[in-house]
Amino acid sequence: MYTLYYAPGSANLLVHLVLLEIGAPHTLKRIDIEKGEQRSAEYLAINPNGVVPTLVVDGVPHGEAAALAMLLAERHPEAALTPAAGSAGRADYLQWMLYLANNLQPLFRQWFYPGDHLPEGADTIKQAARAGIEKCWTKVDAHLAAHGPYLLGDRFSVVDLYALMLMRWSRNMPKPATEWPQLAALATRLKARPSWKQVCAAEGLVEWA
Repeated sequence: MYTLYYAPGSANLLVHLVLLEIGAPHTLKRIDIEKGEQRSAEYLAINPNGVVPTLVVDGVPHGEAAALAMLLAERHPEAALTPAAGSAGRADYLQWMLYLANNLQPLFRQWFYPGDHLPEGADTIKQAARAGIEKCWTKVDAHLAAHGPYLLGDRFSVVDLYALMLMRWSRNMPKPATEWPQLAALATRLKARPSWKQVCAAEGLVEWA
């Protein structure tokens, strides 16, 4: 049994999707970001960074969405959400997970919270973040065009769920991810999976076009 501390639509979305895909029993504990519950003494005791997600694994809390998704996939190999260690596709899997974690996801924090990075230059930070995000989408779209339909070719994986979360985050941007044709097709494909419908219902998420 796992326990996932979440805020609707936040970085926990990836972990939640993986839990649903592997069919692992889990409980959800909502953290109200608007009320500042992520900064409460109770929550800081399990996640000193004061962010979501936190996943309690065998009684021990852990953080970092990408790491948690990878951990769950490895703990449940029967779900076949990642290439096996030593297999031909393993390098591509690791490469894309770290690309999304190190290059694309941090840009969204700059877009949503530009004042945290440079209070007097928030507009500059935000526009730079937008340019970076769009550059990443162009790269991913080109990869899908050449090697799709999924990021690992014919194989659906955790990487696609990660991309789906980030695509959703872009939905209200001037140029959302679905403006790129291959990304739009990937989003449609992934949103047809039962896990997407389940996660939207559980977290109370509104669908996006």
